[in-house]
Amino acid sequence: MVKDCVTVWDSCLHVIRRNVNGQSFKTWFEPIRPIRLENNALTIQVPNKFFYEWLEEHYVSLLKMSIRKELGDKGRLEYQILSSNHRQARNEEAQKAADVATVPKVANNNGVNPGTIDTNSIKNPFIIPGIKKLKIESQLKPN
Repeated sequence: MVKDCVTVWDSCLHVIRRNVNGQSFKTWFEPIRPIRLENNALTIQVPNKFFYEWLEEHYVSLLKMSIRKELGDKGRLEYQILSSNHRQARNEEAQKAADVATVPKVANNNGVNPGTIDTNSIKNPFIIPGIKKLKIESQLKPN
């Protein structure tokens, strides 16, 4: 039976899920995507370098155990850190989807769009009426 990266990673996730709490699983393991499986090395994609470092520091033994259970003693895990270009492309796709779902703003009775703030009517809370700008000479000047 030929294993593919998705099947192997799903099996690893099953083992991992039983050994960590639900919030940790959702935070640290759900965002991971399997990329490829070559020569007993499973490559997974993580969102950033911090993510990779956290996994290596806190979950390396659990990851090793699950990989070896699926791929044998020669099984390895390799990381691929998602580059900023991939992240930017994914954010642009999400923004396009959000733009499609956005309802155009309709003017209300005042001629101001809902959700906007009229900044002309907001007073500066740091200005106290009646206080003038004073110039105070430093007492540290030598005479």
